[in-house]
Amino acid sequence: MLTSIRGLTAATFTAGLLLSAAPALANEAETGEANPEGVVSEVTTVLDGEIERASAPIDAEKASYADGDAGFEVTGNVTLASEYRFRGVDLSGGEIAIQGGVDLSTDVGIYVGTWASSLDEDTVGFGSTEVDVYGGWSGDIAEGLSADVGVIAYLYPDAGPGDFDYVEFYSSLGFTFGPAEATVGVAYAPDQDSLGSTDNFYVYTDVGVGLPGTPVTLTGHLGYTDGFLTFTNDSKAFDWSVGAEAAIYGPLSFGVSYVGVEGDGLLDPGGVFTDDAVVFTLSASI
Repeated sequence: MLTSIRGLTAATFTAGLLLSAAPALANEAETGEANPEGVVSEVTTVLDGEIERASAPIDAEKASYADGDAGFEVTGNVTLASEYRFRGVDLSGGEIAIQGGVDLSTDVGIYVGTWASSLDEDTVGFGSTEVDVYGGWSGDIAEGLSADVGVIAYLYPDAGPGDFDYVEFYSSLGFTFGPAEATVGVAYAPDQDSLGSTDNFYVYTDVGVGLPGTPVTLTGHLGYTDGFLTFTNDSKAFDWSVGAEAAIYGPLSFGVSYVGVEGDGLLDPGGVFTDDAVVFTLSASI
């Protein structure tokens, strides 16, 4: 059970992260899912305040080619978030978080990337920085249906003595219905010292609906954790969010979401990590 954030010894969410939307792997600001609180040609989607790695097929016409055979594309993202939420849990002490990442994807769907976020070292206990390193495969498997599978490592390079880093495996399916998209996914972190020699299981669904004739997309998220990464007595917790995001100018987008997660008062007195919050994000992708 989570007693400091991920134990005495993450996030992201951003979006461990899983997505159609950081990492949750960071779907993990706020992101998510670590995040820890949400990865190919589309780099980021903001859900429940967490930067989440997105899965989208590569457009071969836009890819750069090396040696005339293998195509690849490098993309990046940067976000300013009112706070970093990973699977509903606050990892920045309610303060502004600076986040960003870089991804390299190939025309056959294989990708690798890294994403980082500032943390609140005074309350979270993992130092001032989270760095996620991930890799996997993403692509279309049928019309309107895509898949994403991979592994992500949550790293805390300036944490104090003890075990904090951990590895998580993830997979998801994405569905497209006209202006609407939905994702269902799972993430599993096997037994590790940093998880108190236990494991952690996470399952979630994300939905997004674009409003015709506008740059606005309405978003929703529901997740469920069973394992070490909770603030509940029975080690089980739901997290959720509802929000909206919009393209505002060129590569810039703005998002707002209402984020919540279950927590017990004895494990999180005063709701330091689990109080509901409204999270704002300003993001740019290149």
